[in-house]
Amino acid sequence: MGQRHGTAAWLLAGLALGPASSAAAGGIPAGCLGPPSAIWLNVSVEQVKSSSGFITLTLYPDDQARFLKPMGSLYVTKVPARAGVTQTCVFVPGPGSYGLALYHDANGNGKIDRNAIGIPKEGFGFSNNPNILFSAPKLKSVRLAVNVPGTVTRIRMRYP
Repeated sequence: MGQRHGTAAWLLAGLALGPASSAAAGGIPAGCLGPPSAIWLNVSVEQVKSSSGFITLTLYPDDQARFLKPMGSLYVTKVPARAGVTQTCVFVPGPGSYGLALYHDANGNGKIDRNAIGIPKEGFGFSNNPNILFSAPKLKSVRLAVNVPGTVTRIRMRYP
């Protein structure tokens, strides 16, 4: 499913979003991504500009020292982008707090494209939709409590 990796650049974080899914036996939605567990997060990615490429989503533990760092993520996964809203389900290791970072890899090249000064040229988003001015957000602004199966979050894509 997903693979473990971190990101050198603040938005190269990616834990991908899976297709919208229906409930399977036991209440876990079919197609839920990541290492299976008893706790999962339903993610709606809103304001996706096109159905080109993938939405890549990265799940981070509740540890500022690991957030948006190389090898800091719990796992990374991706799903086909859907214009408007892309929905997915991702497993989390257990009850607790996590951070999500995502980007729209519109050209499908497996990375977030940037301009000459490092600013993303593709859409991105974070859990809790924090305000972003000149740098990446801190974990405290994207921290999301996931204590029960089926917790729901909505993330708005931002495009340059």
